[in-house]
Amino acid sequence: MADFAEDPRAALDRLLSERGIDYVRLSEKIGRNPAYIQQYIKRGSPRRLAEQDRARIAAYLGVPEAMLGGPVQRVAAPARARASDMVLVPKLAIGASAGAGASIDGEPVEGEVAFDPKWLRGLGADPRALSIIRVEGDSMAPTLNDGDDILVDGGDAAARLRDGIYVLRMDDVLMVKRVARAPGPGRISVISDNPQYPSYPELSMGAVQLVGRVVWTGRRVR
Repeated sequence: MADFAEDPRAALDRLLSERGIDYVRLSEKIGRNPAYIQQYIKRGSPRRLAEQDRARIAAYLGVPEAMLGGPVQRVAAPARARASDMVLVPKLAIGASAGAGASIDGEPVEGEVAFDPKWLRGLGADPRALSIIRVEGDSMAPTLNDGDDILVDGGDAAARLRDGIYVLRMDDVLMVKRVARAPGPGRISVISDNPQYPSYPELSMGAVQLVGRVVWTGRRVR
């Protein structure tokens, strides 16, 4: 089972710092007064996030609710791994657009999927920061297709940037694209694998918020 020993306030503060999100912005995203998140983190008021607030924050940041103080549930596991050893990864009720874009506001967690922690370690993923979302559109075909599920490591974002496929936000729209370093400091390329869609060969890092790296994909057999 994933270890969520980090204090929820410290975890939230760290996540916001890593992703360049200020307290006021997050407070507004969940429909609270501008000082709400700062008071929660710095003053301990409220002592715990309300269930609805916690769910909205987890969906917005793409992390398990347990990382923010929510319960960690256990499910039956395959014979090779005990139920107590499994890592539950939240599946978010949202699509990361591989086409024109999708809104992210107010999207809840729709379920959880159990993974063997040894398998996750083999991916080099942080179990505390994983989430599953759905690909919408075909701008990343044939690498990713419409309807594919992708496993996103929210602990592997801008601070560890390297060439690969990322979930990112541009203009508050959630997307999945290939990201590569571009010439010049603080510049990146955002690329669509499908040549019928546009790519952005040179962008300032400030124009893009990297949510997490795609570490695995699964698709339904048709």
